[in-house]
Amino acid sequence: MNDKNHPSSIDHASASDTSSASGLLAGNRLLIAVAFLFLLIAFGIFNGIRARVEAATELRTVARASAIPVVEVIHPKLGADGQEVALPGNAQAFNDTPIYARTSGYVEHWYVDIGAHVKQGQLLALIQTPELDQQLEQARADLKTAQANLEIAQITATRWQNLLKTNSVSQQETDQAVSDLNAKRALVDSNKANVDRLGQLQAFERITAPFDGVITARNTDVGALIQAGDNSVPKEIFHLASIRKLRVYIPVPEVYAAYVRNGESVKVTLDAFPNEEFPGTVVRNSDAIDLNSRTLNVEVDVDNATGRLFPGAYAFVHLKIPAGTGAVTIPSNALLFRSEGLRAGVVRNSHIVLTPITIGQDYGSAVEILSGLTLNDAVIVNPSDSLADGTAVRVRAKPADPASKVQP
Repeated sequence: MNDKNHPSSIDHASASDTSSASGLLAGNRLLIAVAFLFLLIAFGIFNGIRARVEAATELRTVARASAIPVVEVIHPKLGADGQEVALPGNAQAFNDTPIYARTSGYVEHWYVDIGAHVKQGQLLALIQTPELDQQLEQARADLKTAQANLEIAQITATRWQNLLKTNSVSQQETDQAVSDLNAKRALVDSNKANVDRLGQLQAFERITAPFDGVITARNTDVGALIQAGDNSVPKEIFHLASIRKLRVYIPVPEVYAAYVRNGESVKVTLDAFPNEEFPGTVVRNSDAIDLNSRTLNVEVDVDNATGRLFPGAYAFVHLKIPAGTGAVTIPSNALLFRSEGLRAGVVRNSHIVLTPITIGQDYGSAVEILSGLTLNDAVIVNPSDSLADGTAVRVRAKPADPASKVQP
């Protein structure tokens, strides 16, 4: 019998083919899934290795960059006239004097106290001197007695001289009369001088101001005993200061002494007035360097008509120091003190060059450089003591100015 004509055989063959195709398709899908999973694992491993390599590379780059020191630099400024040094000094009253009593007695009354502004000749205090008054009265009485004796001696001498002309008396008697007259005249002069002396002492009962000023101290009171004399320690009764003009004495270092000019105008500042400047004038100097301090004593006068400034205040005089020709200035914290000499650290081609320099004037926060630097040099500020020549460095970028970010 022909199988092609048998229906059951045909159905059985078709079912077998369908089953084989389904198994093959399932196997292919599994292979694809395994392959895709393998690719995902391989891609993950690859990305992990690459990330680690990149991180290691970046770490080495950062480490190398961190090993290079970072420095801050500035450029020297052109040294120009008008550099100043602030020299400290003490403000003093133009005239300052203690006032003593010239006569002994008791204080009867005082008329001024501290802070009082007085005029020349104004009465400050009155001293009661009863003993001196009695001495003056006695001296005046002695003067009158001497004047009376002088009158009788004058009459006697004139009479004897007339009698001598008629030879009625001897020459010896006449000479004695004339000599007595001269003695009486000298006695009168002596008593008159004593009266004048005591009169002047009595005038010192009135204590007056020797000049216009302000009373800065009163050291007496009513009834206080005043001892005046060569054998006693004088007691200061008042202290008077003239403050309409102040003197400021400053010690100018020897290196700046050549720049002091009498008549030059200067600025004066005080801690009590931090934002104000007062005009002053250099009026005189000692014209000699003090051997102990090596300074020149200079007097600067400051007008104080308003009385705002007080004697004894701590003041600063700003003295102008001209700069050298072609010199530049750098901050003082840019200097390097080495055994081979003074150096400045300059950044050139990202490497340090320790440049020898010569300094001129010292302005405090800045110094004048006479040679070794130019305006284009990048000078390191606050350099480390371990800074070595040829070391590679990075320059720290300066922060942008906030004002430059403001939009119009």
